[in-house]
Amino acid sequence: MLLSHSDIMETVNMISQQHLDIRTITMGITLLDCADPNPAAAAGKIYDKICRCAQNLVPTGERIEKELGIPIVNKRISVTPMALVAGASDTEDYVPFALAMDRAAKACGVDFIGGFSALVQKGMTVGDKRLIQSIPEALARTNIVCSSVNVGSTKAGINMDAVALMGRVIRRTAALTADQGGMGCAKLVVFCNAVEDNPFMAGAFHGVGEPETVINVGVSGPGVVHHALQAVKGRPLDVVAETVKKTAFHITRMGQLVAQEASKRLNVPFGVVDLSLAPTPAIGDSVARILEEMGLETCGAHGTTAALALLNDAVKKGGVMASSSVGGLSGAFIPVSEDEGMIAAASSGVLTIDKLEAMTCVCSVGLDMIAVPGDTPAETISAIIADEAAIGMVNAKTTAVRLIPALGKQVGDMVSFGGLLGEAPVMPVHGESAATFIARGGRIPAPMQSLKN
Repeated sequence: MLLSHSDIMETVNMISQQHLDIRTITMGITLLDCADPNPAAAAGKIYDKICRCAQNLVPTGERIEKELGIPIVNKRISVTPMALVAGASDTEDYVPFALAMDRAAKACGVDFIGGFSALVQKGMTVGDKRLIQSIPEALARTNIVCSSVNVGSTKAGINMDAVALMGRVIRRTAALTADQGGMGCAKLVVFCNAVEDNPFMAGAFHGVGEPETVINVGVSGPGVVHHALQAVKGRPLDVVAETVKKTAFHITRMGQLVAQEASKRLNVPFGVVDLSLAPTPAIGDSVARILEEMGLETCGAHGTTAALALLNDAVKKGGVMASSSVGGLSGAFIPVSEDEGMIAAASSGVLTIDKLEAMTCVCSVGLDMIAVPGDTPAETISAIIADEAAIGMVNAKTTAVRLIPALGKQVGDMVSFGGLLGEAPVMPVHGESAATFIARGGRIPAPMQSLKN
């Protein structure tokens, strides 16, 4: 497709002035062939295969970035859910597998590696339980390993035993990384309806339905959308939707170009472009400010959910227009600590966890990068997970929870993570207990929506 001079200049302006970037090139790698009864041998195979497959990922991404002039913020790796690989080994300690992932990822020079994961929506195997119990120590002893656990789905319902366990795991992870502000919890996501081709961390893993290796690209452009909406001030909301759709189209085309180029140079199949408006703490790169540009005084005010629904839908429509390989999560992310507008709204008290939960009904993923008081009980964390999983289950969409209990901090204090993870105000949670509800365990049955065969 030939580009006109105006198209080229428009893209240049998006990059130089509006924070447009490729958020990540993520290489997915299957590790199923690394399973071994000997845990040391399995760890060795994991290290060797990751290094062999991804050794050229970073230099290739850097060359593309330089040649095309398109910023590529992160290069990442996702692997087969480690519970499936480690389950073959005769060991109860799965931390060495995380250490092998960490060493391999550092050797390849990537920013993060995801896949220290388990899929337990309908029940837990012995290997699943061992992996989940290893998460706190694994995240405390590694720097760039990310972990995720899928506790529910529309087809299976919600595994409440796993939900209860994850509340305790998050608390333990926060305690073991307290000297880093609970940083381990920033690398841990609890999902409902997790997808197999997500390039974004911390929830990326390489699904069993994926090829041997694959390249998935995540694009981000909140600043570009915000800038585009400034040209339609006061216009009807259908004009706003059309403007967002057209902008998303341009962003996705750029993502597909980078993905196809990386695929060709690495000789790895192209998977998907994930068109997610993933914000950063930088001024001008905020999803919250997009919602305010639509006419809200502050993100979190009445009308926020409706504005976010419009935004998320228009982003998806624009992406599908631009590529037949849109996948992953694709929509609008609302991570509190990673969005300067969200930080401001949460700090002022306008944006609450309850309002964020309502917003997750209409956007991509869920309650993301939210700091809560350090003394929040594990059962309360589990109850928040259960609420969010129920939204995903009933609405047949992906939802997730990434909470950071900030030990030693109370409501209003700030927790800093640095870089793209930003900083978060500690937000209040309800003090009333859900402990008896969580202690029941068992499974919340799948909804009627699951019966689609």
